[in-house]
Amino acid sequence: MSTPSPFLHLRSDTFPDSEAPLAGGAPADVPHPKAIKSYVRRAGRTTTGQAKALAEWGQRFIVPYAPAPLDVEAVFGRKAPLVLEIGFGMGEATAHIARLRPEDDFLCCEVHEPGVGALLKRIGEQGLTNIRIVQHDAVEVLEHMLAPASLAGVHIFFPDPWHKKRHHKRRLIQPPLVAKLAQRLAPGGYLHCATDWQPYAEQMLDVLSAEPLLQNTAPDYAPKPAYRPLTKFENRGLRLGHGVWDLVFVRRH
Repeated sequence: MSTPSPFLHLRSDTFPDSEAPLAGGAPADVPHPKAIKSYVRRAGRTTTGQAKALAEWGQRFIVPYAPAPLDVEAVFGRKAPLVLEIGFGMGEATAHIARLRPEDDFLCCEVHEPGVGALLKRIGEQGLTNIRIVQHDAVEVLEHMLAPASLAGVHIFFPDPWHKKRHHKRRLIQPPLVAKLAQRLAPGGYLHCATDWQPYAEQMLDVLSAEPLLQNTAPDYAPKPAYRPLTKFENRGLRLGHGVWDLVFVRRH
């Protein structure tokens, strides 16, 4: 039997920005929270297959949140470059990248239970061993569980663009968060953001360019890195002439 989940992360690789369901969002008159979170509470249902994957694989691949430094080597059972992903939707891109890059480890934050179940299902079906999931707000994970200069990379694909101007302050990519991300990147580590909403791409470019610890790898927007797959919705959008913007910045040495 499917069970309701009160969470839906701000983004989904299944629904790029222009396709994301908007129902269930916070009313316009709700005051903006003092701290940006990486998710918004919305309704969602877990399928039978996702629930089975949660039961079968959750204990092995879900890392409990704790406000204390994470022993990454113990969690993954090896020493390898660590990439943080903030929000993975249904896990399609996450599983693809982890399969393509077996030499890297991926710590992935998502609170949407159906998405967590979907990624666990992919992990089990594909025999992936280099993914761990923290089912918690990524901002708190970043602040309390990850040490400075501990990350080889950060992925933030299709975060909620909060289209209305009065909601722009809710966007995830803001100077305080970017500063924290930059501090936790090792020198030479990268931050890769992607969006299909041009006004948000422009804000991302401004915010990332203003962070003194980061340097753009391109004059403005970067070519899509080969490891990031195109979802079926992204392919459809491209056929319709919709743009997708990738931004790849690196931590200065």
